[in-house]
Amino acid sequence: MTKRFFTFVGITCLLLLSAGGATAQSKSAFYSALASSSVKTIEAQIGQLGLYASAAEKQAFTGALEMRKAGLLSVPAKKLSVFKQGHKKLEAAIAAHPNEAEYRFLRLMIQENAPKSLGYSKNIAEDSKMIRDQFAALPSVTQQSVKNYSKKSKSLSGLL
Repeated sequence: MTKRFFTFVGITCLLLLSAGGATAQSKSAFYSALASSSVKTIEAQIGQLGLYASAAEKQAFTGALEMRKAGLLSVPAKKLSVFKQGHKKLEAAIAAHPNEAEYRFLRLMIQENAPKSLGYSKNIAEDSKMIRDQFAALPSVTQQSVKNYSKKSKSLSGLL
């Protein structure tokens, strides 16, 4: 009886912690993986998302990581397939949460760096405006990522 109670309490605490979304440390690991040039690092981070991200975050973060991973693959057909898979996830997360500036930041980074031949660049101005407007409300880890990215971004230049 006591063992079951503690198991229940432990699981409940874990669910409550994970329901709040990603922690600063886990988000930092996510952004490090997104900036990585290692397929292995990206895949490992995708595997970790279920441990800390809310369902919406998991969909958006997985989509962004898959799109980043696509750029590191060498087989053109696989690159396109993985990119499209990630694209569907990220766009679905944005459609479900259109006012979530962090998801718009993820899309902005992908759109600014995706090959022009993919035609994935129509939301840059809209996303940049939302990020600028909601910057102060973003979590500190995300703010730092936006600051770092703005140094090389055309649409976010002059942010700070």
